[in-house]
Amino acid sequence: MATQLREQPGRLGVYSTPQETFWAGDFGTAYIERNQSDALLAANISFFADVLESTGRIESCVELGANVGMNLRALKMLIPGLQARGVEINPDAATQLRILIGHENVTEGSLLDCALEPADLAFTKGVLIHLNPEVLPEAYDRLYAASKRFILVAEYYNPTPVSVLYRGHDDRLFKRDFAGEMREQFPDLVLIDYGFLYRHDPLFPQDDITWFLMEKRSS
Repeated sequence: MATQLREQPGRLGVYSTPQETFWAGDFGTAYIERNQSDALLAANISFFADVLESTGRIESCVELGANVGMNLRALKMLIPGLQARGVEINPDAATQLRILIGHENVTEGSLLDCALEPADLAFTKGVLIHLNPEVLPEAYDRLYAASKRFILVAEYYNPTPVSVLYRGHDDRLFKRDFAGEMREQFPDLVLIDYGFLYRHDPLFPQDDITWFLMEKRSS
């Protein structure tokens, strides 16, 4: 059952869901240290190299829920000169993100409240799974609007929506068919590639993430 929406005070304001408050606060700050390593960077480089095989060269990207920029760092290594931008709700993570991509390229706050200049590639990776299910249509709107052409969704997949206990917390992790729901909401999206990242991969392990690359195509 989805958590009932209610306004709660955030560290820098008021957020519309308890999930946003959760990630803007101390738990989100603790997440930073758990998710920085050379091994993760190498795995991200391998992953995004596969994605770019289908997109070809892109000039700009924007990540919704960028944390400290481990994904953007990999993309910038693969495409020197890439214009990278990010949205991040946790103030401590946003501070580190600014060091990587520049103050002017970071939007601090909820991805549900952001208005972004569209980029060639807009994406999430391990972010939609942590949103309140009731706000997903709005999140899809934001992701769609942030893209000029390509949208990448890399999340925990399940054919039907389920809620999973997350580090001892209820209603903080949800699995579902995010890409399928986006394609229903936006019929012009065409699936052009997909794949799976496995936690036991011998070279580049990541969480068990299923990724879907979609392209905007006018009918």
